Amino acid sequence: MTIDSSIQKAAGDSAAVQSLHETRDRILREIAKEIIGQQTVVEELLTALFAGGHALIVGVPGLAKTTLIRTFAKILDLEFRRIQFTPDLMPSDITGTEILQEDRVSGERRFRFIKGPLFANIILADEINRTPPKTQAALLEAMQESRVTVSGENYSLKPPFFVLATQNPIEQEGTYPLPEAQLDRFMFQINIDYPSEKEEIEIVKNTTSAYQGAPEKVIDGADILKIQELVRKVPVSEQVIQYAVRIVKSTRPGHNGDGSSDDEVSRYVSWGAGPRASQYLVLAGKVRAILSGRNSASEEDIRSVAQPVLRHRIITNYRAEADKVDVHQLIESVVKKATSS
Repeated sequence: MTIDSSIQKAAGDSAAVQSLHETRDRILREIAKEIIGQQTVVEELLTALFAGGHALIVGVPGLAKTTLIRTFAKILDLEFRRIQFTPDLMPSDITGTEILQEDRVSGERRFRFIKGPLFANIILADEINRTPPKTQAALLEAMQESRVTVSGENYSLKPPFFVLATQNPIEQEGTYPLPEAQLDRFMFQINIDYPSEKEEIEIVKNTTSAYQGAPEKVIDGADILKIQELVRKVPVSEQVIQYAVRIVKSTRPGHNGDGSSDDEVSRYVSWGAGPRASQYLVLAGKVRAILSGRNSASEEDIRSVAQPVLRHRIITNYRAEADKVDVHQLIESVVKKATSS
């Protein structure tokens, strides 16, 4: 590549970054027509989507999770499917199944594959922890490989493919908790909290009147794939990458390089985050940078995405529960120490 073409490419990327920053603002405005508040949640959803990851959403019932995601899909002009996970849900119920059909002309019988609800762009896997491990594993293959396997045949899923799985944090009876290996496949854990009093008043006004917001399409699937490609091109300095890795290593008991670890981590953590967390910190930091109109990721970008990337990857022990130490506090402590070192 010549110097002139390099300059042109850099200028083109700069224009794309600025355009994406403006697109982010438009998306937030359109979502606000139906969803009151929750800006942080929306930005985390966008970050995961543009980075090519998936998200686990945790929140009590009644916080408009389905409405938010349906609105999200509408604005992005993507095909949306909601799957209610139940104890009797089978893998074929989500991946699809083969049926035997007879040709009316020739009389020949052959199997025909009927696609399941996973063949869409945005999947809401509602209450994923209510379904047995075998069905969870079928979803995991789709998330990891962008394909499903039925009767030994592989069927590719059309990109972009974005899974949003929900868990209810207050109901444990009759659930199948996700194993750590499967939790690690989710780029983010996004926590949805109760709205403020002011926001709740606005929600009641909007949902009990005849007026309904009408959000408009902002971008489509082809645009999203271009954005995901742009994210991979965003430069990150060696220093920022080392910072991300330092944060992740600091979550592991006895893994500070010399066999030592932070006293708080050693006391309260059974298992820390793996290398995938370092990758996701950097990718999410890149997305945050370009959504903010900047051409490269900084340590501040890494810090800002540490909570959603790490909160489901750090497994605390009984001492943490006894001393009322939560994962949020541990992540804040780890990030602070990694920043000052």
